[in-house]
Amino acid sequence: MGRKGRSKPRWGLRLLALLLLFAIVGGAYAYWRFVHWTPERSAFPAQGAEIGEGDGWINLGSLKAVGADFVYLDASRGADGRDPSFARNYDAARAAGLRYGAVHAFDPCTPAERQAANFVTVVPRDGDLLPPAVALEDGAEVCEVRISDAAVESELMTLLNQIESHTGQPAILKLSPAFAAKHPQVAMIERNLWLTGEYVPPDYAGRPFTLWTANTMLQTEASEDALRWVVARP
Repeated sequence: MGRKGRSKPRWGLRLLALLLLFAIVGGAYAYWRFVHWTPERSAFPAQGAEIGEGDGWINLGSLKAVGADFVYLDASRGADGRDPSFARNYDAARAAGLRYGAVHAFDPCTPAERQAANFVTVVPRDGDLLPPAVALEDGAEVCEVRISDAAVESELMTLLNQIESHTGQPAILKLSPAFAAKHPQVAMIERNLWLTGEYVPPDYAGRPFTLWTANTMLQTEASEDALRWVVARP
């Protein structure tokens, strides 16, 4: 009787251990799926990445081999921020045969003219460039001096006009959820939108996107670090 009584907790512990193992294996598989997931090509034939200094060294030839058709390169931020990897990535993208574009991160606290001058200094005139993208992340609440929403939007329009004059084509608004919530009227500007949504197509701008950052944790052999994977709406 005593021997049988001791066998019950052993089987209970074994069952608990087995369930725990299944949970660990299932979680590991789910994580593997997440970090290797990209949208179906049948729905989004053109796919690529956004890269900059923060993404570490990336082999753009390998990036093309794993399925990238284009790449957006972080170029400038505000009036004086410059991505030191831009020139290298620019040359590498051209050599790899990738379509390529440039991204400027908008600073709501800095006059548009200074930001445009920074972008123009970093990004050459190039007829092969994809439409430039202006990343909208921080709202005016980060500024030391109070700036009205109307002033932020006015400076943004000035920046867009000057960047578009340099590149010869309309810019794309790379609109974050936070900026869209703070400045909902910006989403109504007549420019194509670039939105972010992990694994799920985003709809926070109130109208369709042209570009979608679908996975910010993509693992590929093109880079030791995670990639920001971007797809284009057909």
